[in-house]
Amino acid sequence: MKTITRFRSALLLVLAPLACTLSLEACAAGDVAKGKDVFATECAECHSAREGKNKKGPSSFGIVGRKAATIADVEYSDALKSSGITWTPDKIDAYVTAPKKLVPGGKMKYDGLASAAERADLIAYLATLK
Repeated sequence: MKTITRFRSALLLVLAPLACTLSLEACAAGDVAKGKDVFATECAECHSAREGKNKKGPSSFGIVGRKAATIADVEYSDALKSSGITWTPDKIDAYVTAPKKLVPGGKMKYDGLASAAERADLIAYLATLK
């Protein structure tokens, strides 16, 4: 029984950062509940948190770790399609900060979110959508 307990503890130590899919700093900094509120006010008009539910923009479900412009039935800009971006926490942060700077010629009509704390909260929330 002790061996199983030790194994579980070791497994949690190894998998916890992966389960979060964020850097340890971002996990510690981001508040999921606040991030859900940020999503509701900043993103939900155009993006859904539900799997398979696209709006004006693609669903944000499973975004962390997904390659950009890969959801079927969404009309992406040529700029985003050719960007080669994989939505890591750092790329999401850069994009939400200034979408037009990261992807010049992109279609997203959003000027950006200046607050680093709100972006960290948003990314923590997005990491739970899987």
